[in-house]
Amino acid sequence: MLEDYSEKLKNFEKKLNERVDRLKYEYSIIRAGRANPKMLDRVLVNYYGTMTPLSQMANISVPEARMIVISPWDISMVKEINKSILASDLGVTPSDDGRTIRLVFPSLTEERRKEIVKEVKSLCEEAKIAVRNDRKDVLEIFKSAEKNKQMTKDEMQTAEDDVQDIVNKYNGIIEKLCESKEKEIMEV
Repeated sequence: MLEDYSEKLKNFEKKLNERVDRLKYEYSIIRAGRANPKMLDRVLVNYYGTMTPLSQMANISVPEARMIVISPWDISMVKEINKSILASDLGVTPSDDGRTIRLVFPSLTEERRKEIVKEVKSLCEEAKIAVRNDRKDVLEIFKSAEKNKQMTKDEMQTAEDDVQDIVNKYNGIIEKLCESKEKEIMEV
């Protein structure tokens, strides 16, 4: 058996775990009828010549289910933050009182919910493709070991089975994440 066989499987599983974590993060950004501060993670603001994440220059809170309140630490940045939010793909027009910015998210229409579900399914499929590519990579390592006589054919078959079991486990996790996000989005 390949010397570091179990280490290779652990690394493979760790990589798949990172894929699942990435998918969870992507899903946390997607709006599902409720305001979520993570939706602003991708908003970058020109802070004195440096593109800075909004979360690093303001306090972000969710006082109501469909509202986000942004309180910049530097009040002179309110206009710049407004500009960045308008330029982002949030689909919300910010309103400010000179000190704080409010983002009020309208209720999602049935059509918009279906568009978001398509996006969720697309992210799910991308995650599955990444898992398949990772499987291919780890199997190449084992095939190379078999070719170099570090593994027998039976050990190679065991390795393939072990890898497939891990892939099935993570594909199941990905499917459950996708289903729960779809359910959350379609909830009125």
